[in-house]
Amino acid sequence: MPREKNVREVEELAALLSGAGIAVSTGYAGLTVPQMTDLRRQLREAGVQYRVVKNTLLRIAAERVGRPQLLSVVEGPTAIAFAGDDVLTPVRVLEAFARTGRTTLAVRGAMVDGRIFGREDTLALATLPPREVLLAQALGTLQAPLVQLVGVLQASLRGLVGVLEARRRQLAGEAV
Repeated sequence: MPREKNVREVEELAALLSGAGIAVSTGYAGLTVPQMTDLRRQLREAGVQYRVVKNTLLRIAAERVGRPQLLSVVEGPTAIAFAGDDVLTPVRVLEAFARTGRTTLAVRGAMVDGRIFGREDTLALATLPPREVLLAQALGTLQAPLVQLVGVLQASLRGLVGVLEARRRQLAGEAV
């Protein structure tokens, strides 16, 4: 018979997993209490929920919501960072925290919309530009051919207008 506390924990983890756009698995062993408090504060300010989980309860919750692939990046003492739509923020905060301090925080991998990313791929997400910049770059790439076409069409029209203006001056007897 499972304990009521464990049942609630599984339900909470299942809800977090089903609503998360990204779940980043980290190893927190060796972090001091002040370091863990600082990390949690930074993640909370970024809108990310960070939970220390029991692997067995995480396995049950992941299987319950149809995301057992997350378990491939879980081993040993584990804490998971959950975020909704913004998949880059948790990785950036975790990577910056691991880089700036003398910490033992280890990013093990992530699950993004059901796909598993290894450690290197997860840390590569931190180097991507923000969503707005990516959208602007994509829009610029789509607009470039149209802008060039408009430029070519305007050049032809400018040339035609120049020829017609020269002919008008010639017929009016003005110096060309």
